[in-house]
Amino acid sequence: MLLRRIARPLFATWFVNEGLDAALHPVPHVRVARDGMTALITRVPERVHVPPAVTGLTDAQLTLAVRAHGAATAAAGLALAAGRAPRTAAAALALLVAPTILTSLPAPRRQRGSAEEVRARRDRLVRALAFTGGAALTAADYEGRPGVSWRIRQVRAARSASDGGGPHPEQG
Repeated sequence: MLLRRIARPLFATWFVNEGLDAALHPVPHVRVARDGMTALITRVPERVHVPPAVTGLTDAQLTLAVRAHGAATAAAGLALAAGRAPRTAAAALALLVAPTILTSLPAPRRQRGSAEEVRARRDRLVRALAFTGGAALTAADYEGRPGVSWRIRQVRAARSASDGGGPHPEQG
């Protein structure tokens, strides 16, 4: 359908743009990730132990993680735009947005910054949620063709009908 050929690349542009920006210019993304991780860690109850591998990430390690995440996001976005395994690419994009959602959750009241910072965090969260929903819908799009589960049910129903309703002889 023509609509999918136009809509998928348009939808993928945000992911490609964000991914390339994070991979090529990680400093602002690292700052957001660090702030988001700090806010998340403060929400964890004291009885839950947060491993030092999470709390003690160096800037170099976090930069590498941000760049790798950005590259993966851009690659999956490009795959979706090109129509290469679009359902798999869209599912990967939905999963790759999860860290953005987590780091964009509202900060606790005692850690909130200026009104502009709160607005920027909220905007990132809403945008990430919207694109996660779009990616999930794209991942579930069968393009008018039946999915694997439907095909399996049809084969089983056809076997059952041809065997008179009993189990297939090879299945014992």
